Amino acid sequence: MVAPGVPIAGLLLLLQYGCSVVAVELATGNPFPVVQEYQSVELSCIIKSTNTNDPRIEWKKIRNDETSYVYFENTIQGDLRNRAQVQSKSSLVILNTSRTDTGMYRCEVAAMDDDKKIAEISISLTVQVKPVAPKCSVPKAVPVGKSAALHCQESEGYPGSSYTWIRNGDPLPADSKSNPKFINSSFTADPKTGTLLFSAVTKGDMGSYYCIASNAAGSATCEEQVLEVYDLNVGGIVGGILVVVLVLALITAGICCAYRKGYFAGGTKSSGQNYKNPAKSEGVNYMRTGDEGDFRHKSSFVI
Repeated sequence: MVAPGVPIAGLLLLLQYGCSVVAVELATGNPFPVVQEYQSVELSCIIKSTNTNDPRIEWKKIRNDETSYVYFENTIQGDLRNRAQVQSKSSLVILNTSRTDTGMYRCEVAAMDDDKKIAEISISLTVQVKPVAPKCSVPKAVPVGKSAALHCQESEGYPGSSYTWIRNGDPLPADSKSNPKFINSSFTADPKTGTLLFSAVTKGDMGSYYCIASNAAGSATCEEQVLEVYDLNVGGIVGGILVVVLVLALITAGICCAYRKGYFAGGTKSSGQNYKNPAKSEGVNYMRTGDEGDFRHKSSFVI
């Protein structure tokens, strides 16, 4: 029941003021801050109203469905211990951001006289990471008319990198048919996977290739590599095969003739005897005598 003499409008104002005093109201200057790795960033948590000058303030981090304390009992916790601080009473400042700092942060403020009077505000932090030099794979040589695939990939950049192939200084479109300059080629380039695919290479596809990986934090390139395209000499290949077949045929014919003539029989027969002059006995000399008219044996001993 309203007391006599008290205006209803004044009572409503009093009730509104009382609710605003006991409630905790928070605000933030930027709910989605974005920063490059190694730079500092402020996660603003502004206490607009509270019923105490000494509220309890906590910061929590939510990443991959796991919640951990960042600021608890007036102390920085976890891996931010030596590179973060709380300023302006309730805002969290990360001095040297890392790629692992990306995630959802929740600022919670409670009135000291009643922990049930808690207000919270969430801030989504994105730490961008510049790409590193991608790994590129380019075939050294491909015959005309054959398919070919060029690959480009890097895994450090955040957000994920997009890829652009460069040939002889000219950026290649996603589809060769979309640009009259490349109408004689037949390739498609996927900016998400970094794959450049030729369905049938031509002489015009020969040249120097390199790839650029880029995201909001920067870009990086791989080393330039040369793709050669050569004509497939079908006549020469056929001629070479015929020569090999002819040589094998001649070798086979020669082996057959040799068998027929007995060159590969079990043994060879001798057509005659092999006579040798008897060797002169060692230690014996022969001399002719006048009386006998023949040779006379003379022994000699050789030491």
